[in-house]
Amino acid sequence: MPKVVYVQSSGETIIAELESGMTLMEGAVGNMVKGIDAECGGACSCGTCHCYIDAAWIDKVGAANGDEMEMLDCVANVTPASRLSCQVVIDDQLDGLVVHLPESQGY
Repeated sequence: MPKVVYVQSSGETIIAELESGMTLMEGAVGNMVKGIDAECGGACSCGTCHCYIDAAWIDKVGAANGDEMEMLDCVANVTPASRLSCQVVIDDQLDGLVVHLPESQGY
């Protein structure tokens, strides 16, 4: 199973094993990662699962598009590394992925 490293703004890290096909959001919620509230349950309609993809992984994960881009327009502190974790699907190619959580999400 691919491992994902969630880095909170405090520097605390949580390493979680996720099944291929899960989203970053599902993995965060299932592993009780603070700062990923996922209020809409993964419907790409709230922005409470905003995260930053580590620079070393941006090309492998890819950029946001469509509805996700529109939702990111409503989120604070968006950068080119911003993604909604409900829209990033994990597969074996993302083993070791590092994701940073925005300070604005409180952790």
